[in-house]
Amino acid sequence: MAPSFSGTSNNVGSFVVFLERWSARQQNLLEELLRTEETYHECRDQDGIRELIDKVIAHYQEYLSENSRMANRCTFLMFWPTWFSPLEKALLWIAGFKPGLVIHLMTSSVSDLSENERQRIEHLKHETKMEEKLLVDELASIHESVAAPPLAGLAREEGRRLLMNGEIRETPDSELENLRSAMQSLLIRADLLRARTVQVVVETLSPLQNVRFFAAMIQFQLRIRMLGRQREAEQPRREEVNGW
Repeated sequence: MAPSFSGTSNNVGSFVVFLERWSARQQNLLEELLRTEETYHECRDQDGIRELIDKVIAHYQEYLSENSRMANRCTFLMFWPTWFSPLEKALLWIAGFKPGLVIHLMTSSVSDLSENERQRIEHLKHETKMEEKLLVDELASIHESVAAPPLAGLAREEGRRLLMNGEIRETPDSELENLRSAMQSLLIRADLLRARTVQVVVETLSPLQNVRFFAAMIQFQLRIRMLGRQREAEQPRREEVNGW
């Protein structure tokens, strides 16, 4: 069982440690998925494939659980996480991945959909797009209603207080507290949409199709993480060269 990082001291540092370990296990899962796809036609181990899919789903559920704990303590920081590279932050959608991206990765990695599967995915795509729009509209409405300051600034302040005090103290600013509550509620709904989208995709696909789908999703996430870190590492060198 994964450790829980919900203590009051150094929450950010503990979550970053969790995230690094979680990403390392993701690489191991990817290797299992690719190996399973490669050897499927030789062994056709349906039970083994289902166990692997269950393990991948549990892996993502672990992340959502830890992410939710952090969101309860530092809501604004989850919308502008300091532990992600600028590239990763640019791809965030309401503090996580955009549900429609799941469908895009699935359709680009699974080419043998039946007509029934295709219809179910098209229906899911339509529903997901509508739900995404509702949530984005609500996010805009929240900001307008309280004249919210930029999230990046709120996140930096929240992260600073966490590192200094180990906890977030309630602010006397009632509008800011209303904003925090509204953002927490929005994040919960976004996470439910993300989870539901993945669930419907998994239920629609065959075990082997799910292997291809999850392999594509993990490859995408690991590639973005690697590219983001590479760009961050190259940035100081570019600034040094430009400064000559």
